[in-house]
This record gives sequence, C-alpha cells and structure tokens, in this order.
Amino acid sequence: EQSVTTEGGGPPHSAPSDVRRPTLPTMGYVTYVRMIWNKKQSDVMRYLLRIRCWECRQMKNLVRLPRPSRPDKAHRMGYKSKKGFVIYRVGVLRGGRKKPLRHGIHYGKPKTSGIAGLKVRKSKQAIAECRVGAAVPSLRVLNSYWVNQDGRKKYYEVILVDPFHKTIRHDPRINWICKAVHKRREARGLTAA
Repeated sequence: EQSVTTEGGGPPHSAPSDVRRPTLPTMGYVTYVRMIWNKKQSDVMRYLLRIRCWECRQMKNLVRLPRPSRPDKAHRMGYKSKKGFVIYRVGVLRGGRKKPLRHGIHYGKPKTSGIAGLKVRKSKQAIAECRVGAAVPSLRVLNSYWVNQDGRKKYYEVILVDPFHKTIRHDPRINWICKAVHKRREARGLTAA
C-alpha cells in the first residue's frame, strides 16, 4: 500500500497549522422556521396547520393573542416583542359575497340582477385588518399576515400598536404611527394588504 505524504513530511492529508479551515455558515432559528413555513405541504406543516386550524375554530372570531404564532413573519412585518405591540387573530369568511336580497328576488332588469357571482374588491386580508381596526379603535394597525385557513374561513394575525404608550412614543423607529394622520390607516389602504 502506498501512503500519501505532504511536501512538509507530516502525516498524510494534514493541513498546515497556519491555514484556517472554512467554517460552515450558522443559521439562527428564524431561518429554520421560515424554511419550514415555506414548505406548507410537508407532513410536519400539514399536521401543525390542521391542529392550529381546529384551535382557531374553537375560539371566537376575533381574539387577542399573547404572542404571534409566526414570530419570523411578525418580525418581518414590523412586530417587536415589547410593550405597546399587540397581536389579534381574526377569521374572514371565504368565497364570494351574495347580494343581500330578500328571498333572492331582484325587482328590475335581468342585466343588474346578479345575486351570487359578486366579488368584493377588497382582499380578505384587508377586510381582516378593517375588522380589527374597528373593534379596537384606540390602537393603530401596523400590518398583518396569513396564519391558516380551512374550507370556511381564512385566519390572519394583525399587528397593532398603542400610540399612547410611552415605549412607542419614545422609539424613533415606530413613533411615526403616533401622529393623528395615521388613524384608521388600514381603511385607506396604507398597510401592506
């Protein structure tokens, strides 16, 4: 058998002591969480989403949460885990919107008598933000993101900010939302939804 030796006469396949080995890139937990969330068809995510959807159905339609269920997405949307930030989950019915007619009778020309095929111009996410903003008028809607859905509803988590909290007012990165011009910003299409 032949042994492979280096030019310096050291042991085979040994690297010189002054050369550093390349280190593998380390990823934080947020990167792993994002990778899992990107593969929603995997067994782990399908099971997790099914369990969480069951949990959402048992609760009320509008619920305040102690912490976000998707911390990576919440932080990308501007959430900070400090006082003054609040998370609400809201469910919005899926599908189109029927015209509210008594017994489905439309008195008029057939051209304008559409009942079932009507669509809402707003997205479900924008509707969810508006509902939370109307339910909690003292807080300002910062942003929202998709959490779950079943055959009947889509669930979103909405990030709200308390504009009167001292922590928010003293933070130069978020105190822009304390100005009066940002009231009901979700109703005027100023959020990402």
